[in-house]
Amino acid sequence: MSEIIVGRNAVLEALKSNREIEKITIAEGAGGSVRQIAAKAKEKRIPVYYSEKKRLDRTAQGEAHQGVIAVVSDYRYCTVDDILKKAEELGEDPFLVILDGLEDPHNLGAIMRTAECAGVHGIVIPKRRSVSVTETVAKTSAGASEHMMCAKVANIAGELDRLKKNGIWTAACDMDGETYWGKDLTGPLALVVGGEGRGVSRLVREKCDFIVSIPMKGMINSLNASNAASILMYEVVRQRNIHI
Repeated sequence: MSEIIVGRNAVLEALKSNREIEKITIAEGAGGSVRQIAAKAKEKRIPVYYSEKKRLDRTAQGEAHQGVIAVVSDYRYCTVDDILKKAEELGEDPFLVILDGLEDPHNLGAIMRTAECAGVHGIVIPKRRSVSVTETVAKTSAGASEHMMCAKVANIAGELDRLKKNGIWTAACDMDGETYWGKDLTGPLALVVGGEGRGVSRLVREKCDFIVSIPMKGMINSLNASNAASILMYEVVRQRNIHI
């Protein structure tokens, strides 16, 4: 099976990665960074076609394609062991983000974008009742999905047990936990973020070593999942930098 990636940044990042691209279609008359995309595609011997903008509009089905669409092979998921191996090869303490029941592809894309910038080694999602890596995710991530490892697992709670046996601390982002800046988030860590609305499930919460929370001062009592994840990821970055 194949899928499409739309937008200049997303397609350019796909070209920079090892993602297998079947072809790229460019709107006739498109300029700017599209020329760079065409040049890189030709360097990699990827077929480039030119078409009327209205045809790209139909293919993109409402997505803002910015004059370029790539047809790529399905996203290649990895294993959690692959993520841990990556951290080992970099000589860094493992840093994972585990998403418990996230359903909005825009949230996953935003989390992938922040995770890639923050040095997260990989993201873990459940195989069922969860968003997958789609073209919407790729677009929202601004191409970060091409560089961020993502593993699908059958059971999040069981995976937490396995991570803990490997010496990795597990922290859930949820209400009634210790304020995040008061908790030591250095060392091997898996940060667990819940889905929209319901948050981290009871079983997964109970499996975690500790709970961290973000103070709420306004009338709204919760943050968007991607916003909460971003705050905590960069708290990990801050604390790790202090301890270098």
